[in-house]
Amino acid sequence: MNAQLEPFHAIAISKLAHALKAQGRSIIHMEFGQPSTGAPKTAIAKAHAVLDAESMGYWESAPLKERLARFYQERYGVQVSADQFVLTCGASPALVLALSSMFAPGDRIAMARPGYVAYRNTLKALHMTPVEIACGAEVGFQLTAAALAAVEPAPQGVIIASPANPTGTLIKAEELQAIVDVCRTRGIRIISDEIYHGLSYVEPAQTILAYEPQAQVVSSFSKYFSMAGWRLGWLLAPPDHIERAQAYCGNLFLTAPSLSQHAGLAAFDALDELDGHLSVYRENRRLLLAALPELGLTTVAPPDGAFYIYASIAHLTDDSLGFCKRLLEDTGIASAPGIDFDPVDGKHFIRFSFAVSTAEIAEAIRRMKPWFAAQPRR
Repeated sequence: MNAQLEPFHAIAISKLAHALKAQGRSIIHMEFGQPSTGAPKTAIAKAHAVLDAESMGYWESAPLKERLARFYQERYGVQVSADQFVLTCGASPALVLALSSMFAPGDRIAMARPGYVAYRNTLKALHMTPVEIACGAEVGFQLTAAALAAVEPAPQGVIIASPANPTGTLIKAEELQAIVDVCRTRGIRIISDEIYHGLSYVEPAQTILAYEPQAQVVSSFSKYFSMAGWRLGWLLAPPDHIERAQAYCGNLFLTAPSLSQHAGLAAFDALDELDGHLSVYRENRRLLLAALPELGLTTVAPPDGAFYIYASIAHLTDDSLGFCKRLLEDTGIASAPGIDFDPVDGKHFIRFSFAVSTAEIAEAIRRMKPWFAAQPRR
């Protein structure tokens, strides 16, 4: 039987936004978590050089894997082997690899609700069962050890994300340790989505590997490295799982793009440039958080990282998708409906990405103030 998947509604919003732009409308794209900055200069220069000199082909870059291993030592103080990295076409195939190579159809995988739409739908596509745990504002919309311990029967796996999409909230170090303790006691395998690492505003994000070396880590060059269109990511597998993960990758996806691997290695020479993007996001975050009360949006967990604002619009609507369409059509501001991230309570939420320019954030606030003020209260 084919799996029945819900659409990614933000994609429909984005299509409408591009159609309006083609009609001459001024559009501010805040619907996707896509950095407005381009790839670092070193990566672009390397790509030009490789295009001029090499024909390329199927390839997995040993130097890139070695540099990633060194990166984990430098950033987290965690020692991993270069052989533990499986290079992928972004984080999405890495998630498919992590799930398909470690779990079986019918397995139950826990995750926070709200959570990234692809967790739920990828599990369904693989004929696994998502076990969504309601996580409200009182816990920062994040999974807790207590909530995971209360799931009966124990799931085979759990997906955690810190910082998380759609909220940007972090799981504190002590809570990460508590989650690991619950997972060890109950035999739950961990997948940690760390794609937003490097984008933190209050404290650095902690890799799950500092607490559980047997966890699988999914990440990519799309967010911090500002290389979303290059489609380059990785699965960091535990030592006893490497051969299985590599076998799945080779059969399902072959290799990551050769050009992107060359560029990704060069991107490590531009960490100062990449850290500079964080100052833009920090200012965008400050402006939006200051403006939210004026828009009447008061239920929000201030994002610790990533580049999202997840805000309640329950006082305005119980149709977040329709609300986002009206906001776009009336103001030219594209946003993501909460139903993408929470099929139960997401009808009352909206997500803004502030990974755009500061000028666009200021303009978006200017447009939204009168629009939100004119919306009837429920």
